Amino acid sequence: MRSLLLKSLPLATLLVLLSACQRTATPGAAIAAPSAAKEPKAATQENAQFAFAEVGIDELQARMGRGELTSHALTQAYLTRIASLDDAGPHLNAVIQTNPDALKEADARDAERKAGRVRGPLHGVPILLKDNIDATPMANSAGSLALASHHPRTDAFLVARLRDAGAVILGKTNLSEWANFRSSRSSSGWSARGGQTLNPYALDRSPCGSSSGSGSATAASLAAASIGTETDGSIICPSSVAGLVGIKPTVGLVSRNGIIPISYSQDTAGPMARSVADAAILLSAIVGRDDGDPVTAESTGRAIFDYHARLNRDGLRGARIGVLRKSMGFHPGADAAMERSLEAMRQAGAEVIDVELPTDGQWNDAEMDVLLYEFKHGVNAYLSRSGAPVNSLAGLIEYNRRNAKTEMPFFAQELFERAEAKGTLDEIAYIEARSKARRLAGAEGLEALVAASKLDAIVAPATAPAWLIDPLSGDHFLGEGYGPAAVAGTPSITVPMGDYFGLPMGIVFMGPAWSEPRLIELAFAFEQKTHARKPPKFLATASLGASKG
Repeated sequence: MRSLLLKSLPLATLLVLLSACQRTATPGAAIAAPSAAKEPKAATQENAQFAFAEVGIDELQARMGRGELTSHALTQAYLTRIASLDDAGPHLNAVIQTNPDALKEADARDAERKAGRVRGPLHGVPILLKDNIDATPMANSAGSLALASHHPRTDAFLVARLRDAGAVILGKTNLSEWANFRSSRSSSGWSARGGQTLNPYALDRSPCGSSSGSGSATAASLAAASIGTETDGSIICPSSVAGLVGIKPTVGLVSRNGIIPISYSQDTAGPMARSVADAAILLSAIVGRDDGDPVTAESTGRAIFDYHARLNRDGLRGARIGVLRKSMGFHPGADAAMERSLEAMRQAGAEVIDVELPTDGQWNDAEMDVLLYEFKHGVNAYLSRSGAPVNSLAGLIEYNRRNAKTEMPFFAQELFERAEAKGTLDEIAYIEARSKARRLAGAEGLEALVAASKLDAIVAPATAPAWLIDPLSGDHFLGEGYGPAAVAGTPSITVPMGDYFGLPMGIVFMGPAWSEPRLIELAFAFEQKTHARKPPKFLATASLGASKG
């Protein structure tokens, strides 16, 4: 959850960092001055020396296929890198826990390969999961100390899909606690259990949220790729500020069964990767109908199980792209990068036209009502069903009050309290709000605009360059372009489009429901035309002597 809560926050002048904490141990709540100033040179050298930095899934698979690499060696290399960059060095705090069975899983995949069984392009490839996704034998906590001892009995449906595809589950990533749905003054990337995740491009800059750890870890090559979740911006925003490709699928393409929820109407999981190709491979592995999540029935006949096959360097030729100008203007660097991106699309053969979304923002109040109602219902159901140590939202509120020193050192839980005050999902206020939000964002918004203007996709800047971390005042969020797709439940993909003084920025492609194949074509063609991604340098702060992009 991102834009709806943070648009009104004022700029602040105070820069602070939260201290690093030990993985899965004590919370990192204390304020400290930046401690990374002596680290960037060493971290940059290590990045250059790391054999798998920026290496894609196709290449990793090819090396294993040729016998040059084993899954065990690859998994061990990532675990060592997590220890040196996440636990030590720059202290990214991106990985909240590693899987104690990761090497055993890798050995099993190696044995299968030796026996002639290769499950697919993810066979033996280590993947990280956001810490709101059930994956045995690890805890699933949403970053909260209240659930630090919560060990689900079974895997989430998407985790079972990943394991069936041969992926090695490397560990869990830190996140904005409760996926940024506890307070409107939260600091993206902070959780009581995991501390503050840092941005590997500039360690004093926000990783955005709520899939903060997934973004920072993937950007830093702590794994081949990762899974994030989104309700409103939580895949697209952290992917944008970490120079990644992030795919927020149509709601119903990927099961939410086994994911700590916010909103049944908007929640989804999706890939976060360093390339469109890697994201397409990961998406292919996790789609599928699940009786445990009835909305996935809508994907029958619409899901594609090889999105990688839709990669097309010429995908922009003949495309008609609509530009949401009203979603620009919140940052000059993002505006300049957008203009360069639009020109690149024209050069690639696309027709680019300005369009307007007549319902823009009219869904905001209704969306918030929907999220409050659905969070209460969904989190109560998850906690009671999964056997968590706290079994209700009311219990979480009370736990936080009793443990305010560690759980609420900087921001409170007013969203929890507002949600708890809501009634049931059969109340007319909820039913009307849900209908209004989806209609204004989707049927009368994004989808209507695509159809009326005969568009292949709508584009906008994903968000501004990463802002300074400030736990005392919260996120200094300037604007976004992904909101319509989030509320409509339709797909969006962000791709790097440049940088501002070394801070990455992404463009977001949005389309109607089930248009992932076409969006992937467009995103891949754009990526191959621009090659805008740059690896992180783990700088202590943004280099103001660098280029604006």
